[in-house]
Amino acid sequence: MVQTTVANKVIIKKPEINVTPFHSVSFVRKQSRMTSQILKAVLDYTLTLPSLLFILPLFAIIALAIKLDSPGPVIYRRRVLGKGNRPFDAFKFRTMYTNGDEILAQYPKLKSELDRNYKLKCDPRVTRVGKLLRKFSLDELPQLFNVLLRDMSLVGPRIIAPDEINKYGQWGDTLMTVIPGLTGLWQVSGRSDTSYDERVNLDMEYIHNWSIWLDVKIIFRTIPAVMRGDGAY
Repeated sequence: MVQTTVANKVIIKKPEINVTPFHSVSFVRKQSRMTSQILKAVLDYTLTLPSLLFILPLFAIIALAIKLDSPGPVIYRRRVLGKGNRPFDAFKFRTMYTNGDEILAQYPKLKSELDRNYKLKCDPRVTRVGKLLRKFSLDELPQLFNVLLRDMSLVGPRIIAPDEINKYGQWGDTLMTVIPGLTGLWQVSGRSDTSYDERVNLDMEYIHNWSIWLDVKIIFRTIPAVMRGDGAY
């Protein structure tokens, strides 16, 4: 489990990424500076465009596997909040059966877990192919198009549904000052194995400590975390 503040550092498994705990300090919103925004956009486009060209064949294979596994669309659009409270559709490969609500209704005990964490460790709605895609975060690959559209960045706070903003309490307004990311401190810190409060802390510490160098370090930590399937379900 992640410890968010130990000797002034966030423990990101191993190796560590050192950041200053945010606690109740006033935020220096570096991402609002024009130069920083430009640098972040350049990093996003520089890495995203060639990545998409390289993995397009993988997109086709995943799409075929989804269609063969269960009926329904290949791409799922999830309504989320972006910078400035602007709603947008985050693209994902579909990992659930289309009658997911009916399936979940058969397991009333799972509702409290879903309401608490917005995730289920053993989710009966997830398809066979969906379990594999989630294990290695392949279901999130279509969000590279969200990065190109500038709805998202490669690195940033987690994307959240509109009804999740209340869980951030006084930090909700701060969260809405930046673009959400495909990966971030939460994704390389145990992901769904962390509590919701820990996720909020990690998002706030990312915003408070943001720099291009921090983004680069998180990107490099993401690769082994994804390959191991850390906290993914």
